[in-house]
Order: sequence, then C-alpha cells, then structure tokens
Amino acid sequence: MRRILVGIALCLPMLALAAGYECLLEPSQVVELRTSVEGLIEKVHVQRADRIRKGQVLVELDSRAERAAVEAARYRSEMQGQIVTAKSRIAFAEKKFARAEELQREKMVSAQAADEAKAELLLAQAELQVAQEGRELARIEYQRAVAQLALRTLNGPFDGVVVDRMLNPGDLAESGTGRKAVLKLAQIDPLHVDVVLPGALFGQVVAGDRMAIRLQRPGARQLAKVKFVDRVIDAASGTFVARLELPNREGKIPSGGRCQADFDPPRGDDFAVRP
Repeated sequence: MRRILVGIALCLPMLALAAGYECLLEPSQVVELRTSVEGLIEKVHVQRADRIRKGQVLVELDSRAERAAVEAARYRSEMQGQIVTAKSRIAFAEKKFARAEELQREKMVSAQAADEAKAELLLAQAELQVAQEGRELARIEYQRAVAQLALRTLNGPFDGVVVDRMLNPGDLAESGTGRKAVLKLAQIDPLHVDVVLPGALFGQVVAGDRMAIRLQRPGARQLAKVKFVDRVIDAASGTFVARLELPNREGKIPSGGRCQADFDPPRGDDFAVRP
C-alpha cells in the first residue's frame, strides 16, 4: 500500500490545496478464513460478493462424530447413579454407626465393632466424593466436546462482504501450516482512506481532523476523519500518508478505487455530505 501511494506521488505533480490530494480507498480489514481443524466441508452458506454479518454461520465441516461425542459427554455429565448409590450407603452407614455407638455405651458390643461401623461410614463418604469428582470431570469433558464441535463451524468475524470463495462442499479443509483458506472476507464499513500529503503539511494534520473525500463519481464526496498520521516523511517523494476512516454503512462506496481529499470546507467547520 505504501509503495502504491508513493508511486502516485512521484508520477503525478503535487496538486494545490484547493484541487485536493491523491488517495486510495481500501477495506478496513481483509481476512482469509481458515479452519483450525481438518475435516470435510459439508456446507458453505455464502457466495462471492455476498454481504455477511458478524457471527453468521459461513462454513460447516462434517461433524457427525463430534456431535455424537457431545451427546455421550452430556449424558455422562448428567448421570446420577453413582452419587445416589453413595448417598444411600452413607445413610445406611450412619445409622449402623449410631447403633454401634449406643450398644458400645451399654457394653453390648465391643469397641472393635463400633470402629468397623465408623470405617464403613468413612468409606461410604469417600465413595460419594469419588462419584462427585467423577461427575465434575464428566462436566468438564462435556464442555471440551462442545468446544471441539464449535471448531467445525466458521462464523463471520465482522460485518462485511465475501471477496472470494476458494473451497466448496466436498473439499477437504486442512489444518496446519500452509492450509488453504475457505473464504476471503473484507470489512468495508468503515473504509480506510490513505491520503498522500506533502511534507510541508507535516504536523498540521492530526488525528481527529476531517477531510472531504471526492469519489470517482462526478460530484460525489463525503466526510472522513483522520485516524492516524505517519510519523516519518518518505525521503524519496517528500510526502507522508494520513489514514482516514470513511463511513460506508450501506456498502455503496467500492473499495480499491482512487479518490481525492482536501480540506474544503476548512477543518473544524461542519460539513454537509452531498450524494
């Protein structure tokens, strides 16, 4: 991007302030959507040029095995048999121990019998703890299975558009280094506008300033706000770049095109956006 802008600055004469400065319209971000796991692609819900929403399901891998694992883990996490059994043993052991203590006080059983009843109670309590720990482990395994299933679905990371679709249902989505992307996505609201400015303006343009962006369509212009400014002037061209954000809520402004930017109206004044 910087190379393109510098090339424009070197090939074209510097325009006067009233005439405007060369700029380029670009998506605010472009990502290639890949899977983190390997699997057969079952569904791709979008085509090239489709609009997408953040969180929208875009791609689904075959997940029959993962869904079965989730169901099995869910069932194990809800099992009550071992806990109910352990609680019943505790209740029985508590009664037996209480009777043994009473009989020991009356000298009707030996101290050894009371000790054995107490040991049975402690063993039953330990069995309950093991059952409860097993159920907690099953709950964690269920959460892990759900997380593994979620990896079989790719969702939209932002509101944007589909730039390209590289894989289709039936293709193998690979994991690891060098894996091929399934979709290429672009966020076009807001657009980024990189404006080439002469070094004489360095320090006079700051974040928060506003510039009027003139689009390729005759008479079309819109207000954009400076997001950040280069801190180094390019030695070859004597220019620096200011990055602006241009609202594009309806997606009617195409990215990738050239534009011109100026300070007309002056910075700080209200600007009426004209279609």
